[in-house]
Amino acid sequence: MTLSADSQRLDGVAPAPREPGSPPIIPGLSGVPAFRLDDYAVSPIPVLIAVPHAGRAYPPGVTARLRDPESAALRLEDRYVDKLAQVVAAATGAALLVAHAPRAMLDLNRAADDVDWEMITGREPHGSRVAAGPRARSGLGLVPRRLPGIGELWNARLDCAELEARIATIHAPWHGTVSEVLKSIRARWGAALLLDFHSMPPLATRPGGGPAARYVIGDRFGAACDGGLVGAAFSWLAEAGQRAAHNRPYAGGYTLDRHAAPRRGIHALQLEVDRRCYLDSRMHEPGAGLEPTATMLAGLVRRLASEVALLGGEHANLAEAAE
Repeated sequence: MTLSADSQRLDGVAPAPREPGSPPIIPGLSGVPAFRLDDYAVSPIPVLIAVPHAGRAYPPGVTARLRDPESAALRLEDRYVDKLAQVVAAATGAALLVAHAPRAMLDLNRAADDVDWEMITGREPHGSRVAAGPRARSGLGLVPRRLPGIGELWNARLDCAELEARIATIHAPWHGTVSEVLKSIRARWGAALLLDFHSMPPLATRPGGGPAARYVIGDRFGAACDGGLVGAAFSWLAEAGQRAAHNRPYAGGYTLDRHAAPRRGIHALQLEVDRRCYLDSRMHEPGAGLEPTATMLAGLVRRLASEVALLGGEHANLAEAAE
């Protein structure tokens, strides 16, 4: 694997010049959009799938500052989970938002002020700094700093002006787009579901020797989603013979905290998929399991869409959602 800018420009697709209203460009990669939103104007189902951690477009300046670029990328990325999400979205009609900017640059599932300021140099933003939260202190804040087994990720500190540019061109537009799409879907259906799509390394065997879950559904311990939707998700996974866990070890993060508003008709779930389900044996490249996993998850999305449509009340078109 290489992290050169040329090889990572959207999997070989040449970047196009930015047009008015198009996504902002990744700082340091001329013409490469920070994310892509598939057309959602028709919204045949009331679901938005968001993939924040699969970005592979690394600017040369970022790669040069990583101590071990290939190891860091493999550990930080939700490796190729965007390809899984693309198949699911195509099969179901769900709106799809995929980040191209890598998590190494900016973690879209963190608050913009969740920063380990010890890794930042230069002027303070707006004259003040918010104390780092527990995620940032552990090394996994807005800009990841360290990983278990690797240690420090960077060989130089990040200038504050560059951090602010990343927030302005990646973080703020991404979350603005999530909010806009969810409101548009809710306006049509009466309710909307954000499915925050992630992948995870294999979980440890359960106490007593039971097999580990292959899927984890997070709803911020009930705060982010109607309980009926959560129940429908677990019911579908059980019918499909899939082991699933609830909120442990992944309950969802900033994305769910920011966008979920069940009382206002906007529901959100975080879905973690074991990488063994869709990657090869080395967990480096897409494997034979990608298509069957996508087929199963497409069924899950259809089931959830039907339930969301019912929650939408008189604005819902259940027949259309179930197609």
